[in-house]
Amino acid sequence: MTALKLVEENAALRKVAAPRRNSVFTSIDLDRDGKQIGFFAMPQSPHDDAWGSVQIPLAVVKNGIGPTILIEAGNHGDEYEGPIALGELLREIDPADVSGRIIAIPAINVRAVEAGTRTSPVDGLNFNRCFPGDFNGTLTQQIAAYVNDCLFPIADYFLDLHSGGSSLMILPAAIIEPSPTPEGHKRNIAATLAFGAPTVVMVDNLGETRTSTAAANLQGLIVIGSEMAGGGLVSQDALAICRRGIRNVLKHAGILKGAPETAQESNGRVLQVPGAEGYVMADDDGVFEPLSELGSTVTKGEIAGRIHFLRTPSREPVVLRHPIDGVVFAKRQPGRVRPGNCCFVLAVEYPEALAKGDRDDA
Repeated sequence: MTALKLVEENAALRKVAAPRRNSVFTSIDLDRDGKQIGFFAMPQSPHDDAWGSVQIPLAVVKNGIGPTILIEAGNHGDEYEGPIALGELLREIDPADVSGRIIAIPAINVRAVEAGTRTSPVDGLNFNRCFPGDFNGTLTQQIAAYVNDCLFPIADYFLDLHSGGSSLMILPAAIIEPSPTPEGHKRNIAATLAFGAPTVVMVDNLGETRTSTAAANLQGLIVIGSEMAGGGLVSQDALAICRRGIRNVLKHAGILKGAPETAQESNGRVLQVPGAEGYVMADDDGVFEPLSELGSTVTKGEIAGRIHFLRTPSREPVVLRHPIDGVVFAKRQPGRVRPGNCCFVLAVEYPEALAKGDRDDA
């Protein structure tokens, strides 16, 4: 199926609502051919700027007729591989090599990106738990509303670039966002496999509907996610995977020419986070000592780690155990924990029959 045919079929299935009334403005023309790098802005009126605005970097690279992809990075401000790789792409890409349109937002949660924090210092909100957003809400809610109402409806693909941030180390992976429709699910899997990460993991965030990928799914876009290392650092290995993955998805969509360039280790294993049973949570306030390595295979009942109580040396540490057999997909980065903190995330093999069928359909 050609990229244009896929876009036409997808558009026929989508129901797009009119955008809600808003006061967002932008410095660029989303429909003009060529490369434009500017911003969209949210009017804000803080103490030191009565009629000011917050400018969020926005870029468009367009050439003729073809699919539109929206690429987002900086969803959380302490996740760095995506913004770096997307910025490189925007500096390097020649519009003449594009068939269709790339809309890129490399630092979407801009105040969090500036602060290097997961949540926005302006309102304390997690951008990835704010969809569909609110144009009459706080800054983070307004940004989410603009993406939801004004950008998702004109896009065919959505690529959401994440890392583990300051609190997690994660296996570099492409992420399948489960679609509400069987056809959408197959398309999401095909596009995610095209990213070409060493590991592919299906994650539904325990059914969370307020994420950007879940919101894009509800509007019928073809959705691809990524998780690239973490720990508040920049991983050269993960950055290389991210650079290649972005271009691979553009090729898969038909926006760039050629076939995706997948390394030998690409899609080496396809996993899924099975649900609440895949999470190891702290129930105590203390210091966590992890005893399982990232990427290792663990068994149900195996010791995952211990929580130590430094002010009460007479107290024995609390032992945490893995709740299921699986692969360590994510591991907590800071040693300090309190009740409810996520210490490990486990993934299991994606059902073989489904994986084979999805690969064949891809």
